[in-house]
Amino acid sequence: MTAADGPSSMPHRQACRTSDVLGIVGDKWSLLVVRNLSQGPRRFTELKRATTGISQRMLTVTLRGLERDGILTRTVVNVMPPHVSYALTPMGMTLREATAPLLEWSLGNLDGIHAARAAYDSRAEAAPPAPS
Repeated sequence: MTAADGPSSMPHRQACRTSDVLGIVGDKWSLLVVRNLSQGPRRFTELKRATTGISQRMLTVTLRGLERDGILTRTVVNVMPPHVSYALTPMGMTLREATAPLLEWSLGNLDGIHAARAAYDSRAEAAPPAPS
């Protein structure tokens, strides 16, 4: 271990590593997909229908990322046409449990956030332009 690897560098390295994981939590599509999978396995079309506003491409990208991170599994049943379903892993279930309060907070405060945004936007439109 070098001086650069000493105890003082550990918090910085841990923070860098956790930022990768926090990217999952900060991604709205990932959290919505995890929420939609909390009741059990779903097929792609079911997830697309349940995740309002997501494009087919973005859902594909999100599912691949979550599979890569070990949050969900992808199961293919070789029938014609192939049957593909997605399910949360045990780690994915713990992510769902950890983020459920955040999603509930979001739903509970949605009206207040929209009102605050409208008030801010109306003040910004009425304010004189800042000097250059």
